Amino acid sequence: MKKELIFTAAMLFFAAGARAGWTLQQCIDHAMKNNITLQKARLEGQSAQEDVKGARGALLPTVSASTNQSLGYQPWKDNGITTVTNGTVNTKIDKAYYNGSYGLNAQWTVWNGNRNLNTLKLNKLTAEQQALQAEVTANSIQEQIAQLYVQILYLTEAVRVNEQSLETSRKNEERGKEMLEVGKMSRADVAQLSAQRASDEYNIVESRANISKYKLQLKQLLELDGTQDFDIVVPPTTDSQALADIPDLQAVFEQAMTTRPEIRSSELAVKSSELSIESAKAGWLPTVNMTGGVGTNTNSLSSNAWGTQLKTNFDASAGVSVSIPIFDGRQTKTNVNKARIRREQAVLDMQDSRKMLYQTIENFWLDAVTNQQKFRSATLTEQSEQQSYDLLSEQFRLGLKNIVELMTGKDRLLAAQQSKLQSKYLTILAQQMLSFYAGEEIK
Repeated sequence: MKKELIFTAAMLFFAAGARAGWTLQQCIDHAMKNNITLQKARLEGQSAQEDVKGARGALLPTVSASTNQSLGYQPWKDNGITTVTNGTVNTKIDKAYYNGSYGLNAQWTVWNGNRNLNTLKLNKLTAEQQALQAEVTANSIQEQIAQLYVQILYLTEAVRVNEQSLETSRKNEERGKEMLEVGKMSRADVAQLSAQRASDEYNIVESRANISKYKLQLKQLLELDGTQDFDIVVPPTTDSQALADIPDLQAVFEQAMTTRPEIRSSELAVKSSELSIESAKAGWLPTVNMTGGVGTNTNSLSSNAWGTQLKTNFDASAGVSVSIPIFDGRQTKTNVNKARIRREQAVLDMQDSRKMLYQTIENFWLDAVTNQQKFRSATLTEQSEQQSYDLLSEQFRLGLKNIVELMTGKDRLLAAQQSKLQSKYLTILAQQMLSFYAGEEIK
């Protein structure tokens, strides 16, 4: 009984945790462990590390052992081994025989124009680039999560505003029906109030549908099951967050230049292209190899014992081979020229990466500045429209304002509230992105 109570309590605890929702940090942490795209990028990094180990092993000698066992047959052989036993001469002709050979060989490339060393360096740079690419993927996923999260927060608060607007519309509709009964309002005016109430209901349904859509996209980034319940924590936000100081554009860019993985990856690509040029030039240089080997063999036709044959037939050899390229049909020159072209492309890619980084940061900075200004203006507009609508409502109740004026005032108030919300969350998002590009974590 006690165990059942503990199990039930645990299930309730986990169920309550699931209903409590995910924080932004929990979403990011889960995605960093489970996102398939990120896991693939990390596997590419592991593969690149294996290439480094393989290139390092290519600097060492290669050693191989070999053996060959064969049977032979000489059907027309007419001589053999003659022996005398107790005065009797015996001649044995072995038409079938057995051969065995055993060898141990080694080869070492002493010099090939530093091609092996350059390959090792290239693979190391490639491994670093793959690790940086995994960071680029991780950063991209974090940005997407933050954008979806903020969008859900904005729509959640927009639903709250729409619900308040719906409540006001319902009150206006009820007031209109009362005025209709006493002959102070026409059916057409009441129909307009009903239409406005229906429009507010539609706005709520649409906002909730958009929330579900963004939650689905967020679940996909987190690699959660489509049938799994999912919700997020809605943290309290204040106007002071949107009014916080905006970081300096140039300062953010300079910091990003030293920390962003895409910039470091493009710089490594230039170094790799330079090494590729040196590796291609090795085609004009000689190659020096050292070889060595030991071996022996046995034959069943020999009168010596197997062990004796292994000893007497043993031989060893060592040598040096030098290969000097004279004419290769212009292959090396073509390879060098193409490597130089790839270097120029890498330099252009690096410049493009820096330009794209500046554009991205500048866009976030402009979004932060522009939406912060919009937020200040929208805050004043909302206050003004709220006062205006309160006055209109009172005048409408007293019959001093008509239905068109009331609905126009309500629409203007709702537009001001939505504009304030939108500029508020866009400002907060842009500020977070600027901090993220400056090397800080998304909060």
